[in-house]
Formats: sequence, C-alpha cells, structure tokens
Amino acid sequence: MALSLCHSALRRALPREILVACSISISQRPFSVLNRPPPNYSGHVPLTKVERAGLAVGSAVMSLVNPYRADLIAALGEATATPYFIYRLRDAMLASPTGRRILRDRPRMTSQTLSMPYLRALPENTVGRAYADWLDREGVSPDTRDNVRYIDDEECAYVMQRYRECHDFFHAITGLPIMIEGEIAVKAFEFANTLLPMTGLSLFAMTKLKPAERRRFFTIYGPWAIRNGLRAEEMLNVYWEEQLERDADGLRAELGIEKPVDMRDIRKRERARRKAEKEAMERSRDSLGIN
Repeated sequence: MALSLCHSALRRALPREILVACSISISQRPFSVLNRPPPNYSGHVPLTKVERAGLAVGSAVMSLVNPYRADLIAALGEATATPYFIYRLRDAMLASPTGRRILRDRPRMTSQTLSMPYLRALPENTVGRAYADWLDREGVSPDTRDNVRYIDDEECAYVMQRYRECHDFFHAITGLPIMIEGEIAVKAFEFANTLLPMTGLSLFAMTKLKPAERRRFFTIYGPWAIRNGLRAEEMLNVYWEEQLERDADGLRAELGIEKPVDMRDIRKRERARRKAEKEAMERSRDSLGIN
C-alpha cells in the first residue's frame, strides 16, 4: 500500500516527458549484435561500436595489402567517417545554396543518369568530354561505386554516396590517372579538401610506390594536392551534372584548382630515359668488349 502511494506521488511530481523517456529506456533493450535495430534506409547495416571499430581496422589493413580493393576502401571510408567528419561535410553542403540543392535533388551518377554517347560528343576540353575521355582511357564506368551501407544517418549516407560518385570527376578535372600513384595524389587532394579520414589513411599506400614514384609524390604531387585541396572550394558543392558543357579550364579557375603536371607524360619520359641509358650502357660494354 505504501509502495503504491509512493509510486503515485512520484508520477504526479515528475513531468510527463521524463516519465515517458524513462519508460522507453526501460522497455528498449540496448543495441547489440543480437538486438540490431531496423535499417534506416535501403541497404543500411547498423553496426555496434565494436563492429565499426573492427570494420575500420580490418578494412584499413586489407586495403593496404591490396590497394585495388575498392570495396575495402569504401568500407574504411564509412567506418571512419562518423561521428564527426561526415557531419562536417553535410553541414558544408547545407551552408551552400548549391549544396542544399544537391541534398534536396539527390542526383545519382550512373550510366543511366549520365549519357556517355552525349558526353563523348561534347567539344574537347569541356567538363563532360574530359570526364568521358578519362573513363574511356582508364577503362572504368560510373557504375563501379559501391552503395553506402554503414552510415546510420540517411542524409549523411547520401553525402558519402555523392562523394564516392564524384571521385571520378576529381580525376577527370585534374587529369590524374587511376594507377596507384595517381590515386594517392587524388586522395591527398581529397583529404585536404574534405578531411575524410579514409582519404588520409589511403596515403599509407605510398609504401607500395617505387622510389622514383615516391620521390615524385613528395616533390610534385603531394605539395600540389595539399595546396589545391586547401584553397579550392568544397568539391561536394559542385553540381557536376550542370557543369558538363562548361570549359574545364574555366571551371578549374572558378574552383581554385591548378591542373598538375601530366603524370603519364612524366612516367613516359622517365621510361624513355631509363631505356636510353640502358642502351647507351650496352653499347659502351660492346665497344669495350665486355660480355
């Protein structure tokens, strides 16, 4: 009887909101592997903190072993983007009129939404033509990007998806190839521009570079990436679908990006130099009669 009176008095004394919150917290079991909440969007996989940490460590190690595993790099990006970095990007988009339109429209970049024949027919040096030429040269398509799965907030999941699908435009506008040396340069640029941890962690792939490639990164492409990434506009606030007919040089100037030295030309000249040196050495050995 006394306990019942105390309970009634407590219900009268506490605000209704507190009582409702307490009843919800008591009735709900904590988030665990055995009690996973429902997905927040199609394809979403809610993770516990332990699972997210394991995904981050595992994908980081394995993507370092094999830098061409795009699925591992995607998982690393999602596991390390929260709780701060993806919200910073979302807020940067919300602070821009164009970014807000992108978040409202939620366009996707696929072979269905981007007409490749149309892009290939655009004049040279337009953004769309540069994008199509880059895809054709590197042998990739807009459909190679995995869907976001491990970011809980539905709007932030779209921000990560947008970043992922814009990545090829970053390659196209800078002219950097998809080989490891070019990917590292683009990731360094993205890190300076977006602060996403995955883009910074990807720089550890420099251990896979040859000495000459590593030298080029520290003397040419690393300084270019940091300088341009920091001063450029937020790249996620570019509505690329509306820039396809723009002159690529004009868009780069507007964004504050200088085009880096052509990496393929440098590598081609380096191979030609090594070949010439090898042939000269062989001729010298022949003239001296050295076997």
